[in-house]
Amino acid sequence: MKIKGKIVIVTGASSGIGLVTAKLLTKHGAKVALVARTKEKLEKLSKELANSFPIKTDMTKGDEIKKMIKKVVNHYGRIDILINNAGQGYDARVENINIETFQRIFELDVVGPLIAMQQVIPIMIKQKGGMIVNISSGTALMYLPNMSPYSSLKRALAAISLTAREELKKDNIVVSVVYPYITLTDFEKNTIKHGNIEWSQDGGGPFHPPDTAKYIAEKILDGIKSEVAEIFAHEWMKKSRPNN
Repeated sequence: MKIKGKIVIVTGASSGIGLVTAKLLTKHGAKVALVARTKEKLEKLSKELANSFPIKTDMTKGDEIKKMIKKVVNHYGRIDILINNAGQGYDARVENINIETFQRIFELDVVGPLIAMQQVIPIMIKQKGGMIVNISSGTALMYLPNMSPYSSLKRALAAISLTAREELKKDNIVVSVVYPYITLTDFEKNTIKHGNIEWSQDGGGPFHPPDTAKYIAEKILDGIKSEVAEIFAHEWMKKSRPNN
């Protein structure tokens, strides 16, 4: 799909991968609806990005997501691309998983994106086309100790994405899923941790060197252009699938 002139929703647009992706999309001529919980950050960013539209939205609240989609349509007249990027990490050993915390992260990492998809699909069908890009995680391709909460949720999002891709082919709606690797953002700082969990984000130990948010944003844009089903941060990640 060509990016120039497209109306794109980016959730989690106030920081990290979402922020850089929104900037890169604008640079390529897209008009971006900036979605996040922090109004001040969104308004500041909107002043920097031409034709952008800031919408304060809590992606754990279905009513706010539905209102956000309506506002985008009212403002721009259409929605061409939805990028479900907002999310939060949760690390814990299986026996230490706090069910209430897990359910809360489930609402943000799986249910929120699903509701957004359900809201844009009828719009895209009416438009006779569109694209949905869901940001999963490289952890969804691996069995990593202490990461079952986050990994399982991102694996669920990937499964929803790829199934929706098959369901929506006839409607000219492309659904893709992105698997970022460790990225140099505040994501790890904001990840909830239960128990004594330690790992290095600098690529030490068993990990490869981390990526920049710009690198992942460029992968996302490449995926939009190519419309491939799965977008991997690195080729080696394909071999990390549990069934390989």
